Amino acid sequence: MPRFSIVVPVFKVQGFLRECLDSVLGQSFRDIEVITVDDCSPDGCGAILDEYAARDPRVTALHLPENVGLGRARNAGLPHATGDYLFFLDSDDTLTPGALRAMADRLAETADPDVLVFDYARTYWWGGTRRNALAHVLSGGRPRSPGAAGEPEEGDGTFTAAERPEILDLLMVVWNKVYRRDFVDRHGFAFPPGYYEDTPWTFPVMLSAERIATLDRICLYYRQRRQGNILSTTSRRHFDIHDQYARVFAYLDSRPDLDAWRPYLHRKMGAHCLDILAKPDRLPPSDKAEFHRRTVELIRAHRPAGTALDGELRLLAGGWAAYRFRRQSGRAGRELRRRTLRARRVAAGRVKDGWAALQARRALDPDLVVYSAFHHRGMLGDPGAVHRKAREIAPHLRGVWVVRDLGEAAEAERAAVRAGLVPPDVEYVRLGSLRYRQVTARAMYFVNNVNWPDALVKRPGSVHIHTHQGTPLKYMAADLLGKPGARLGVDVPRMLRRADRWDYSLVANRHSELVWERAYPCDFTSVRSGSPRNDVLALARPGDGDAVRARLGIPADHTVVLYAPTRRDYRRGGHVDRIDLARFAADLGSGHTLVVRLHPALAAGPARGLGLAELHRRGLVVDATDEPHVEDLMLASDVLVTDYSALMFDYANLDRPIVVHADDLGAYAAGRGVYFDVTAEPPGHVSRSYPELVDLFASGRWRDAESARLRRGFRARFCEFDDGWAAERVVRTLLLGQEDWMPEEAAPTAPTAVPTAAGIRAAAQLPAQAQAAGQDADTLVPGA
Repeated sequence: MPRFSIVVPVFKVQGFLRECLDSVLGQSFRDIEVITVDDCSPDGCGAILDEYAARDPRVTALHLPENVGLGRARNAGLPHATGDYLFFLDSDDTLTPGALRAMADRLAETADPDVLVFDYARTYWWGGTRRNALAHVLSGGRPRSPGAAGEPEEGDGTFTAAERPEILDLLMVVWNKVYRRDFVDRHGFAFPPGYYEDTPWTFPVMLSAERIATLDRICLYYRQRRQGNILSTTSRRHFDIHDQYARVFAYLDSRPDLDAWRPYLHRKMGAHCLDILAKPDRLPPSDKAEFHRRTVELIRAHRPAGTALDGELRLLAGGWAAYRFRRQSGRAGRELRRRTLRARRVAAGRVKDGWAALQARRALDPDLVVYSAFHHRGMLGDPGAVHRKAREIAPHLRGVWVVRDLGEAAEAERAAVRAGLVPPDVEYVRLGSLRYRQVTARAMYFVNNVNWPDALVKRPGSVHIHTHQGTPLKYMAADLLGKPGARLGVDVPRMLRRADRWDYSLVANRHSELVWERAYPCDFTSVRSGSPRNDVLALARPGDGDAVRARLGIPADHTVVLYAPTRRDYRRGGHVDRIDLARFAADLGSGHTLVVRLHPALAAGPARGLGLAELHRRGLVVDATDEPHVEDLMLASDVLVTDYSALMFDYANLDRPIVVHADDLGAYAAGRGVYFDVTAEPPGHVSRSYPELVDLFASGRWRDAESARLRRGFRARFCEFDDGWAAERVVRTLLLGQEDWMPEEAAPTAPTAVPTAAGIRAAAQLPAQAQAAGQDADTLVPGA
């Protein structure tokens, strides 16, 4: 008996069908049967199904003699299902890699619930991908915070709709769930004919299920076609929604124990019908009045006693003329509010501009320093390090941070303070506010790692210090002009006009100095200061990362592998899974913890939903993408695995092993451009395939003498000015004007490696490991 019976109804999708079937049959989890149902499709779908059935015994091809519609086509496949769980997959959608394995693991973890609800992402015909906006419901509202990995769930992790009614806020469709077959058989669930056939299936199923589980992972790509979507066609078939909800309430009539759901379903029905009525492409204009009348009749017929028509359902309190009047009045009211708000904003802007103009007539404040980092995210990066040092050695300097608008609610501000992005004792202003214009009009110094907004006018005598965000490997700024894909959406001339305000550009090495002067052909002075945020790495001591390990729940004796991939410019959205994280964590073996840090540009997209969030919840990996200070993660780790991330240049300051996984360097270099071939001048061993990567760790070569030799040359070139004094150097020479300042004590010319506690223990085990591997102990070095 297979674990999953996947029923795929097929009609006029020959252009998408192979992609759908390949996404299923190519899954690593193979205990499945695929029951395809050709709903008398007039194109080549039937032949495609026969082809797949002939070459894969898991596929069954059924051919219906006449077209019966989506719901009844699914019903036709049900008698052929023998699996533990039913999965209804639409034939133009696709499964994500590893989806079935994740489902099987979650079903086992929750002891075979009645229903498992998983996440999806919409994929648009123009190439975009957008995750389900209500994905947080699948995590039970739990915040996806670092250190939460492996948190135990209450009971067996299952619930009923009554216990978590928000589960019904998700899209009520059949394809984002799998159903235990004996549960479906016991209740006799089946699909009705007509449009919106998912409605009278999903509500009875979800309300009847005694054990529901969720999987916080994107398992399915929901294709948004430019044309051809049945529910987006203009037709009287949309009147079927009335019959479908009548079936839902008929089910409630047969289940008195579910009467408490009537008010909820009444509101849901009204909102659904109003949504159809409001959409311009659903109903023929001549049929809208009739649709409204039938909706009103349905609302009246199933209105629970004592229930008022409130909110948007008031649109169903009268006839068609009253509906149109209320709709038009609502639109007029919204337009008036929009215009009023715009007028207020214009007026407020004029007041702010006038105030800023008055401030600009006053002398610059020589003790006022304005900071920002990462597009106003908080006290982070190099500007954060400079500010901390300024508070220590020059407390008379007033430092003010510019942060994004946190909203009017005080709670939002307190949340930002609690997150550590705006420490409670640090002064800050909101971007664009009156106070922002006041301080930026008077400040002598500006410190940022991205460009300031266009509206900020550089006053004569003010000093702009640009720290950058690390050493560049990929093309930047003007060098992107020859890479049209990489500069999509980037206005390079505008970027350079903003950079014209720079007075000083901080660099950590000569390579950066040359690149920035080429990529930003502007009039600024390069300062060989080192990277201020790297001071904690250059001056690191054993044990500096222990507190971070403890906070993330990492055992003290584990070897911590930090995996930090960068984004890809050759793929829309930037996310490409180059490594199977679950497999890599398993292949590393016991005594290892895999910590994953995605590129910040991927943090809010669908990337984490494609498995990382679920692996984090299960405790298989640690998702540290939200950690505000990446330096903490570097201090807590024993080895860095990356591809083309600039993090490698910072990490080299620790003199710990680095592995470069460059399995798509050609594509990356062609899409983005690189200043040098990192595989020819690497900071450690290079892997060009997953087996090579695993072998480096299995053999121990990731920290052998050759890796140390490569790292030594890399550090000499790229950590040249990172001596631990960078932040103080910037404060004293650029903010305080002490041009001749030199550190009281010089940094060692050949700093030794700074091991973690786990690295110290590993060093003691090297002779035994070398003997087991048949190597000379001198070829293995701790390095971490």
